[in-house]
Amino acid sequence: MIRSARRLEKIRRVLARRQPGLTVVLENIHDPHNVSAVLRTCDAVGVLQAELLYTVERFPRIGKKSSSSANKWIERRKHTSVESCVGLLKSEGFTVLATRCGGNARPLYEVDLTLRTAFVLGNEHRGVSEEALSAADAQVEIPMMGMIESLNVSVAAAVCLYEALRQRLAAGMLAAPQLAEEDLRSLEEAWIER
Repeated sequence: MIRSARRLEKIRRVLARRQPGLTVVLENIHDPHNVSAVLRTCDAVGVLQAELLYTVERFPRIGKKSSSSANKWIERRKHTSVESCVGLLKSEGFTVLATRCGGNARPLYEVDLTLRTAFVLGNEHRGVSEEALSAADAQVEIPMMGMIESLNVSVAAAVCLYEALRQRLAAGMLAAPQLAEEDLRSLEEAWIER
């Protein structure tokens, strides 16, 4: 229910900055707290929709109880195969970037993230699957200067998404809404009821 004109204005302001051309693919992320943390970052940077790719683990139970929870503001699509998930994203014009440490991964800061971008983030223990690495357009890594070789998945998601946001802000991409007027109105109506 809409409570005030101020809430409606905030909904409109947030929707005007949603980025349908930026997403994450969470591949078999085991801990629902990590999933929720990634979704919170998605909301913070303006991601419209996240992809949940579960081929080994069970789909996580993600609550919507708290009004401050980001879970209810991020649309989610579920996938049960790498091929269908990556195929759909590529058909929608996304460049699919698998995150990994080493190998032939390019440093994150050298990649143009103003393009339609989907980051694949892997399981806490196994990382991105070989199938997803092969299906991706490219592999990226977050430069690491310490003894530890990787970040928590939610931290890695935040680093990747905020670098994409930085590049998009610098390119002036958020100066006008990226969603069509019809989509903005439809989402506004849905969000008023949340």
